[in-house]
Amino acid sequence: MTTRWLTPKEQRAWRAYIAATHLLEDALDRQLQQDAGMPHLYYSILATLSEAPERRLRMTDLAEQLKITRSRLTYGVTRLEKDGLVRRESCRWDKRGSLAILTDEGMTILEQAAPGHVEKVRASLFDHLTEEQVGQLEEICSGITRALQGDDGERPATDEVPWRRRSSPSFQ
Repeated sequence: MTTRWLTPKEQRAWRAYIAATHLLEDALDRQLQQDAGMPHLYYSILATLSEAPERRLRMTDLAEQLKITRSRLTYGVTRLEKDGLVRRESCRWDKRGSLAILTDEGMTILEQAAPGHVEKVRASLFDHLTEEQVGQLEEICSGITRALQGDDGERPATDEVPWRRRSSPSFQ
């Protein structure tokens, strides 16, 4: 098999993407740690639950929406549960599953954190793009997401999407 090396233009685009995503995630994490005492992942858990019917989701569905492993989600939900922001219940229709439920306290914390978070997202990303670029960004990211999770007709192997993995790979 011949390696399909990146062209210089692709290499520049790839490195720009990596730099932007790492810096954006760091900026969002720092803002949320400073303003709400939580990392971006925990905020994302709360926000996703706030948009769900009755502010509850099966843990597997929540992991899929967040594009993370079930073990990473379990760790985050356990921490949020200790703080009283989320609670878990057994799933009545699926005895193997459990539900994550956003508490009233969790909703209050989310409502307090949201304005600063949205402002940081706007200042870090959208204020630097034209309206046309915003549409292009959505189109590009949606296309990549569809391809990686198999929405383009090809189903990925079980371990190719994080929420289907049994656990995260580790380096030895």
